[in-house]
Order: sequence, then C-alpha cells, then structure tokens
Amino acid sequence: MDKLLLNEFETRVLGCLIEKEITTPEYYPLSLNALTNACNQINNRDPVVDYGDQQVLRAVESLRDKRLATAISGGDSRVVKYGHKAADTLELSRPEVAVLCVLLLRGPQTVGELRTRTGRMHEFASLADVQTTLQALSARPEPLATVLPRQAGTKEPRYAHLLAGEIITTPSTTEPPFPAPIPASPDRITQLEAEVASLRTELADLRQQFTDFRKQLE
Repeated sequence: MDKLLLNEFETRVLGCLIEKEITTPEYYPLSLNALTNACNQINNRDPVVDYGDQQVLRAVESLRDKRLATAISGGDSRVVKYGHKAADTLELSRPEVAVLCVLLLRGPQTVGELRTRTGRMHEFASLADVQTTLQALSARPEPLATVLPRQAGTKEPRYAHLLAGEIITTPSTTEPPFPAPIPASPDRITQLEAEVASLRTELADLRQQFTDFRKQLE
C-alpha cells in the first residue's frame, strides 16, 4: 500500500468518524450533515474549524479512494451515511485507534494529555501504556506517529501523527536566555546615586563614632 498523505480536511473527517463510532455508536455511521457538525465541534477540537458540506464530502470521498472510509446506503434510511475503515486498512489495535484519533482531532500532545483525552475511547491504565502504544505507532515500517523536539521552557515532549506527512518544527531544547536588563531611567539613576551618597555618609559617621569610642577606652 502506498504511503498515505492526508490533507487537513481528510484528517479532521477521519478523526471524527473514528471518534463517533466509539463514543456514540447509536448514531454511527454518520450522515453528511452529522459528519459536518462533528468536524465543526467546538469541544475536543484543535483547531476549531467551519467546514461546509461540500468540503466534507470531497474529503470523505477521497478517504474512500484511500480505503479509509466507506459509504453506506439503503436499508431503513434513504440518506447515504459514512463510516471509517482505518482500523482494518491500517491494522490498528484498539489502543492505537484511540491515540491516533485524538492526535487527528487535537494535534500534537504530551503523553499525559493523550491518556486523559482518550478516556472515552480506551482506558489506559498508566502513562507507560500510552507510551508503549506511541512507540508501536512510531516503529511501524510506515510510522504513523512521531515524537517532536521538546520546546523551550517545556518539560515533556509532544507526539504527533504522520498521516499528513512529516511535521516541520524548529528544534529547541535549550531554555531561553535571561531577558536583557531594562535600562534605568534618569530619575531612577539620580535616586540611586542619592541613596549611595546617603549610605556613604552614614558609614563615615559610624566610623567616626567608632574611632571616638576607642579613644575613650585608651
């Protein structure tokens, strides 16, 4: 099978089909209207989008050509409905399906974020289980996930899916430099100079008092 390369519309549509099959099976497969609404949800989506029916339809038809989606017609409904074939075509386990789905819908995330956000689809017992699943996705002949370079100022790396191609990032594993000092204003400099002069005067007075005290003891 040729390497898959999805565009942003196909990525969102595939993620939505996977999510809805698992979380709301009673409403799955999805009509075009339902699929469009799922793509444009505000919650559990990053970025939030505003796709039209025709954009979603072109995306799902392209996914069918790539054997990642299917159209279902007939039966009790006159409306064509759509489902996904990602698990079969990509030979994914249930944990891998859950992780890949969340990456498709919400972009790069840490292991902790993935464990929290996959809870409705698969309950990972530990962060180590999520890590194992990510490693399995990354170690395939055609990797489906990868770890991104750690961003400056962050403690944990993020992971991303590769169904839309390689992720272009600017590696940065060093902490940002200390901020440049803010130049002091003329008034502030004058105030500091006055304080220094006052301290010097007080010090001179103390020295004189100490000298006078020593003379009294001699």
